[in-house]
Amino acid sequence: MIGSRELADALSTRLGIKATTVGTPKPALSVGWKEELDAATPTLKAMAAELDRVFNAGLIPLTASSRCAVALATLPVVTAHRPDAVIVWFDAHADLNTPDTTSTGYLGGLALSGPLGLWNSGLGSGLRTENVILVGARDLDPPEQELIDAGTITLAQVGPSIADDLRTALNGRPVYVHIDCDVLDPGTVPTDYLVPNGLSLDDLHAAAAVLAESEVVGLEVGELESTDNDTTPPRHVNALLDALAPLLHTTGPA
Repeated sequence: MIGSRELADALSTRLGIKATTVGTPKPALSVGWKEELDAATPTLKAMAAELDRVFNAGLIPLTASSRCAVALATLPVVTAHRPDAVIVWFDAHADLNTPDTTSTGYLGGLALSGPLGLWNSGLGSGLRTENVILVGARDLDPPEQELIDAGTITLAQVGPSIADDLRTALNGRPVYVHIDCDVLDPGTVPTDYLVPNGLSLDDLHAAAAVLAESEVVGLEVGELESTDNDTTPPRHVNALLDALAPLLHTTGPA
């Protein structure tokens, strides 16, 4: 994912910190979740070890990741170090399917359910459902919708009150923020999955300002693609970071 590298470089420049690279680019397998997980596990374990190192050093992790499946490795570490933190999951999708409920076999669709212990990824769990807030999820499979309808998982829906709804759901608790760029309206930034009726950059900025009212224990941003662009960093990367500026003020440098 060239976009994640561009994002990491822009963050390094903006915050004046050096990026640490975990893993090396490899071709997409485009196979079932089990084969993809087996292939990715060494790198995911390395990512978990790096995040553990950052927390142990008393720093705040700031991650430009490739795919949402990286959260299978990061969130159990976050929960181990900060069990009080709420995972605020910005994503057009809930990623709450399990190997038993997925209709596609896509590993990314299992990214949040693994840390919640809804299935055994081999990378840990420990996250509690009451410490998860979905933001902007709107392409939901029936088993995921059932969790929301039952009140097991909280959802702040896209709309004019999303920032206020997020503030109410947080109630001042510390936060770890996950952002899948497809939470944004299609065309806002380049990303693989295009789901209509998403957040604008202004919506994201307003939500970031609300999150910055709490203690921010970490931030990860994934699923950002690249486009032909004559600026460095690309204009959409700067626009995204401008929208996230309230969070970057609280997380950097670390």
